[in-house]
Amino acid sequence: MVQIKTPEQIAKMREAGLVVAAIHAATREAAVPGATTRDLDMVARKVIADAGAKSNFLGYGGFPATICTSVNEVVVHGIPDDKTVLKDGDIISIDAGAIVDGWHGDAAFTAFVGDGHAPELIELSRVTEESMWAGIAAMKNGNRLVDISKAIEGYIRRQPRPSSGKYGIIEDYGGHGIGSEMHMDPHLLNYVSRKRGKGIKLVPGVCLAIEPMVSLGTARTEVLADDWTVITTDGTWSSHWEHSVALTEAGPIVLTSPDCGKAKLAEYGVTTAPDPLG
Repeated sequence: MVQIKTPEQIAKMREAGLVVAAIHAATREAAVPGATTRDLDMVARKVIADAGAKSNFLGYGGFPATICTSVNEVVVHGIPDDKTVLKDGDIISIDAGAIVDGWHGDAAFTAFVGDGHAPELIELSRVTEESMWAGIAAMKNGNRLVDISKAIEGYIRRQPRPSSGKYGIIEDYGGHGIGSEMHMDPHLLNYVSRKRGKGIKLVPGVCLAIEPMVSLGTARTEVLADDWTVITTDGTWSSHWEHSVALTEAGPIVLTSPDCGKAKLAEYGVTTAPDPLG
């Protein structure tokens, strides 16, 4: 069953989304050489506490932290700790969430630590982020779930290949429904699979976390002994971008973007619905 949200519920999700946006802003600033990933987690905890919100990551399936901090070859679900010290040239994907009055927000971004990044890493993050926006732009009334997958994959496949030879669209993880829980139906692939068919019809009230994950090599991953940390099987570095999006009668609202996604979606000829918080 896919949960359909009322306008009032979407407004609550927007509140949660703005807390996530604040976490992103604070952790992006804190992701500097010499900082540990636990330092970033403490920053996120303070933002959530100051907002009077709750963490939807802490304790989820036993996860021990407030955010996921995935450095370099780690794709997703990296656990913050005192041993992982950020250094010049690293990239880090930070995945964060929050709950307000029982309604969830969830989003991720890739940041560059210090200086000295190879051009292909900068391009990897750009391609991943833009594929996310292409997917969001396809979240239109009357479209199908597969149209989002097609837009994400299509954008990535149209880009010039990196020096490593290809972009790997991670196969084992994807987007998802979001609302009164963080992970809900439907599962959203970042590529087209004939086995999955066209998926649900997109109608007002559908809310999705759209999150491509792309590597500079393989699409395959493995989970480390901690049962959380996911890495690429060939050790290539990866990028992860995500936003929570609600579809309304008036169009999409990017719940975890400060401007509801207005500026970026305008590049795709898409007009966002008004901010439910005014």
